[in-house]
Amino acid sequence: MKACELVKGGVRVGEELHCRICKLGFDSEILIRHVLMHLYGKHGCLSSARYLFDESLTRDVCSWTTMIDCYAQKELPIKALKLFYLMLRSGVEPNEVTMKAVLSACCIMKNLSFGRLIHGYIEKNELECSLSLLNVLMDMYVKCGCLTTARDIFDRMVKKDVYSWTIMIDGHAKQGELELARQFFNGLPEKNVVSWTAMIAGYSQKKKPEEALELFHQMEETSLRPIESTLVCVLSSCAQLGSLDLGKKIYHYYIDQKRVQPSVKLANAYIGMCAKCGSIDAATQLFGGMSERDLSSWNNMINGYAVHGYAGRALDLFRQMQSSGLRPNDITLVGVLSACVHGGLVIQGREYFENMRGVFGIEPKAEHYTCMIDLLGRVGMLNEAFELIKSMPMEPDEAAWGALLNACKMHGNIDLGKFVSLKLLDLTPDDSGTYALLANMYAAKRRWDDVGIVRSMMRARGVKKTPGLSSIEINGKTHEFLAEDISHPQSKEMYKLLDDILLLLYLEGYVPQPP
Repeated sequence: MKACELVKGGVRVGEELHCRICKLGFDSEILIRHVLMHLYGKHGCLSSARYLFDESLTRDVCSWTTMIDCYAQKELPIKALKLFYLMLRSGVEPNEVTMKAVLSACCIMKNLSFGRLIHGYIEKNELECSLSLLNVLMDMYVKCGCLTTARDIFDRMVKKDVYSWTIMIDGHAKQGELELARQFFNGLPEKNVVSWTAMIAGYSQKKKPEEALELFHQMEETSLRPIESTLVCVLSSCAQLGSLDLGKKIYHYYIDQKRVQPSVKLANAYIGMCAKCGSIDAATQLFGGMSERDLSSWNNMINGYAVHGYAGRALDLFRQMQSSGLRPNDITLVGVLSACVHGGLVIQGREYFENMRGVFGIEPKAEHYTCMIDLLGRVGMLNEAFELIKSMPMEPDEAAWGALLNACKMHGNIDLGKFVSLKLLDLTPDDSGTYALLANMYAAKRRWDDVGIVRSMMRARGVKKTPGLSSIEINGKTHEFLAEDISHPQSKEMYKLLDDILLLLYLEGYVPQPP
């Protein structure tokens, strides 16, 4: 039965064993019941596990703990906590394993109040706090966003292991406190792959891909092999940088040479990276060869096709996904609506948007409204786009107003554009892009006085124009180019080439607009 827990589909063998046990009359043995409950819980057969629990004539602490843990492991925290309450009322005292299961349920709920109550129960009843229990307690506070209490527990711990340090690294990294996370990481006496991954993930999730990749290369110099989560974060960092060649090299090295098992999650990360970097063919090839796909697999491909202008392929894939029996989620519909935006498919876009609640059972979010505003705006239906933004059930964000402002610039609607700009500046007063868009709209109509007024507003408010930045990958190395930057070793040759291009433009009759 223990072996059945570890094998996919092992529950069927477990059920056969259960039948044999009943025939042999061993089903009343409490230890066998515990193992069976754990087996059913591991495979998600919670009704079978609960039946065994309810039918037990005697329930010891192990019976209660096993059932509570089954609920916690399958992310049913309310049921886990209710059962814990019944356990206390029945007079059975919990042990350390029980408390770890209950704290795990609090982690899932991210309910700090419940977590504090459980912590208080542990202290009030003077339960022995092993290193393992302290780690779970600390992890609960981290996941509930209370780093101060987590740090207090960490500082008072007489003994710490690598997981104690990793919890603090992960917690600070997810809160965006990367410097503190790095301090914990650097202070860790002996690092394992989980601690390296936590720090790499922190950099990747907070849009610091260079630091993530640098740390990954440092990890490669040790004897540690990356795990699936490490590679997912690394591929995400490559996608952020547009480093397609590096991402492909890392993926194929560990899959082909190091024999890392290509899971669905890892394949999804690779598809997402290829799609974001513009290598749609590579993404399509891997997607087509996947023996197992989840919703993220389909979403990555639909979004990849949509962003790169393959509207027809994106919508065809969406229909295939539905035929396979998978139901779309809100991310899927963002990809579908984006495809309609890039394909200029107003009728289809309207239909999908209007069917979100009734057909797909999805409540439209701000992103879906933004897609529709962008779609209507691009084809010149500015009034309808404006009415849609006014009808949003949530407060329009900068993405929604920004989509409408871009449409105003595209179609030269200065009056609406000015109104939208003021709305945007209320939300993001220091965003130079809004000022630039408004100034460009005036410049397109040769209203130079108004351009000057916008420039004066920027100076008066201390807003500086964000310099343009672009990057290109050559032979696995990413080169970045910043406006007016001279730090690149080949900057002299670059500026000379730009001067030559500008001269050719002048000879062709180009006349620059006044600043």
